[in-house]
Amino acid sequence: MITVLSGGTGTPKLLQGLKKVVDNEKLAVVVNTGEDTWIGDLYLSPDVDTVLYTLSDLINEETWYGVRGDTFHTHEQLKKLGFDEVLRIGDKDRALKMHKTYYLKRGYNLSEVVDMEREALGIKAKIIPMTDDRVETKILAKVDGKTDLLKFHDFWVKRRGEVEVLDVIYENSLYAKPCEKAVEAINNSELIIIGPSNPITSIGPILSLNGMKDLLKDKKVVVVSPIVGDSAVSGPAGKLMKAKGYEVSVKGVYEFYKDIVDILVIDTVDKDMAKEIPCKVLITNTIMKTLDDKVRLAKNIIEFCSG
Repeated sequence: MITVLSGGTGTPKLLQGLKKVVDNEKLAVVVNTGEDTWIGDLYLSPDVDTVLYTLSDLINEETWYGVRGDTFHTHEQLKKLGFDEVLRIGDKDRALKMHKTYYLKRGYNLSEVVDMEREALGIKAKIIPMTDDRVETKILAKVDGKTDLLKFHDFWVKRRGEVEVLDVIYENSLYAKPCEKAVEAINNSELIIIGPSNPITSIGPILSLNGMKDLLKDKKVVVVSPIVGDSAVSGPAGKLMKAKGYEVSVKGVYEFYKDIVDILVIDTVDKDMAKEIPCKVLITNTIMKTLDDKVRLAKNIIEFCSG
């Protein structure tokens, strides 16, 4: 069995490749919930939903959020009524969020609800929220000359990440524990893949959970770097790594994961830095523009880790 740790960007591309390469019934994805939030009466679990849509072949690959070809009638009508959601939520996507909200308000755990949705969407792989407890990623930032603690949704969606970041905090993570299904998946896995999601806000919340690193320390862990050269492939990973004191390079990625990583996957652009990484290194093309790229990277990782 293989377990993948995932956020909502980067890793879903790799999941598209893994879906073609491995037995999906022996694949589990543990997903970040640190960015989960409420908009009005609607519960949002953005990274979980992106993984659900990716593995059901519904994902909008232009935005890596929401359903391909979705409409936005409800969003636009709410706007006319004076309720601005900030995030554009499509009509089909809203149905999934309404489903989560309905069951969460009736006492179901998030992992139970996501498993219902996984089955309804015909997904064979397991999709597991990192925890059933509340953990919230917040950004300590300078905003208009003042220090403020922002919800991630406020930082990235509303402000487009255009603030000075001072620190990143995983609120309540010391008291939260991985959900039982995540623990079971990791314990039963021969290989853990940490995909090329943002180390700080996508994977960091998962690793911050009480006992998570202990679960991983005796496992074979491969990390796919989301940094190529001196910048992130997408998103604010570079800015956030700097704020946490890490170099924006594959060396910085290694430093972030050094307690658990056995194999680091880096792009050919960074091949000269391989000798500076004190663990096994796989050098390959990590830029995933086409499905062939995604399948090739997935195959390279599986073959390298099997050797």
